[in-house]
Amino acid sequence: MGSKGSAGGGPSAAANSGHGISRRGLLIGAAVTAAAAGAAVLARDELERAWWRLPGVEKPRKPGEVDYASAEWIAASSANWRRADRPDDYVIDRVVVHVTQGSYQSAVKVFQDPGHGAAAHYVVRRDGHVAQMIRELDVAFHAGNRSYNERSVGIEHEGFVDRPQDFTAEMYGASARLTAVICGRYGIPVDREHIVGHVEVPGTDHTDPGKHWDWDRYLKLVRAAARTSTA
Repeated sequence: MGSKGSAGGGPSAAANSGHGISRRGLLIGAAVTAAAAGAAVLARDELERAWWRLPGVEKPRKPGEVDYASAEWIAASSANWRRADRPDDYVIDRVVVHVTQGSYQSAVKVFQDPGHGAAAHYVVRRDGHVAQMIRELDVAFHAGNRSYNERSVGIEHEGFVDRPQDFTAEMYGASARLTAVICGRYGIPVDREHIVGHVEVPGTDHTDPGKHWDWDRYLKLVRAAARTSTA
């Protein structure tokens, strides 16, 4: 406990009398000012990135259109992603690999639930079937990190992190072909700095894709697919 100030009414007394401004008050005021300034910078940044919202500027969109020709379109709830115009407003330089910790059907269902608060761009089934649920133009809430959400494409894979048998050859192959197309489209290097697991996203509390995800095998498949991809 600190003292309450001197009886003589010096600076300490003035600071605690209510007639002056205490150091705590100054600190709080400074913090509020800084927060307001930060919010203003963020708002200005958002406005600068939203130029594409002007009439006639936004890229054409068609309902049900996919970015990956082999994908089936299944729309996620609009509450689980944010409309954008990537890569013009946010550079795309990452692919984030996820594992659903459940079935393909359960992942699709929760991504369609507006109360879930998260969804990935793609979901890959064990048999290699690919569903696209969010356009790559848009920011999916999949990584738990705003910067990574804005800069990445998220791919979910059906299965559980502790069951290596869930990661089938069909799944690896289909996902690798998808990732190769994404990397080619945005000039993303095929390496472990730019193709990452959810567990590697700063601030995450997730562990997927887990120790059984074979990164060497996956990157080899992505590179092979990139050499033959024409998309």
